[in-house]
Amino acid sequence: MRHKYHLIPVLLIAGITLSTGLSGCKKKDMSLKLNEPRNIKGVISYKRSFGDLNEKHLKTAQAIGIRPLASREEAEEMKERLRHITTNERYAVDSLTHSIPYLIPGAANLLDSIGSNFLDSLESKGLNPNKVIVTSVLRTKDDVKRLRRRNGNASLNSAHFYGTTFDVSWKRFQKIEDEDGRPLQDVSADTLKLVLSEVLRDLKQADRCYIKYELKQGCFHITTRGK
Repeated sequence: MRHKYHLIPVLLIAGITLSTGLSGCKKKDMSLKLNEPRNIKGVISYKRSFGDLNEKHLKTAQAIGIRPLASREEAEEMKERLRHITTNERYAVDSLTHSIPYLIPGAANLLDSIGSNFLDSLESKGLNPNKVIVTSVLRTKDDVKRLRRRNGNASLNSAHFYGTTFDVSWKRFQKIEDEDGRPLQDVSADTLKLVLSEVLRDLKQADRCYIKYELKQGCFHITTRGK
């Protein structure tokens, strides 16, 4: 009888180990993760909600930003006042051809908030994760001259000169793939635009930025109000 009692703890340990091993071997769910959209409202009008004109952006940019830079070489000397931005877990930076990825700290913090709030909103609204894409950042005078060869509307009096201003696309977003390889249902750009507009409206109402809805450029033109 004594030997039987000694065996009981051993059998219990073996049972726990076996059950733990089996749970660890449980197959991962690789079925398509569908969106379960809810509470997606957007804004009444993009133009009315985001109608801050260039004069308002420019006045703030000139007050809190850096001085306009002539060239990219000159921008290298301003790095102590600027923050380098790059693709991360909150947002993606597009392949910039007519701007360089630097912002004053206040603008960089605002961009962080946009990216984080957008991801949080997607989750709360039952949508699979996507990042916003930054399409334009700090421009030098040389950048604008080259841009005007392609786009005659590119302003020589732009808030992009001051490191306070960036553009975020409402046409394109970057889908975040599942870490375990589970397929995720796509979210349409129109739906993502609605969610992004809610995020931007809230930040604008909190006096953190000015925003202009750019129809032809397919972006939201955003200037921080904080240093």
